[in-house]
Amino acid sequence: MIENDYLLAWSAYLAAALGCLLVWFRLTGWMWRYVREPLRVLVLVLLFSPTVVDPGKEQLAPAIAISAMDLLLGVGNNAWRAIADLSMYGLILFVLYLLFVAVRWPVERWWQGRQRPAAAIADDEPTLREMMARDDQDFADTRYDARGDRRLRIDPRL
Repeated sequence: MIENDYLLAWSAYLAAALGCLLVWFRLTGWMWRYVREPLRVLVLVLLFSPTVVDPGKEQLAPAIAISAMDLLLGVGNNAWRAIADLSMYGLILFVLYLLFVAVRWPVERWWQGRQRPAAAIADDEPTLREMMARDDQDFADTRYDARGDRRLRIDPRL
């Protein structure tokens, strides 16, 4: 395989893997955040982790493809190296993800604490039910005048 074919094959694989990753993002969009994000990290590791095919040539290939071909077809002996690379990249990425979560969590709590006073001000406003009850008290019964005598005319309520 010449250098141009190698780069063309990697370009095609990266485009396809990016498409698969975007589809996975859409498939996991409905999930709870702390389940969705580790699943996305897992698929990111599976799709984008390379491994060495032949140490003499220093050519790389997707680790998931190498491990699948070696285990299913029995064509080579690179399966354990590919699985080791997958686990190493997975461990590194999950540690980075946990570090990101550990930084994001206090920042989100601080941000929610900042937003809470605005919500408390909005809670002081009367609800629609309270405003309607107050209006009903103002116009309680129009069939009686201020002295309690019955009126002959009934005004419609608006």
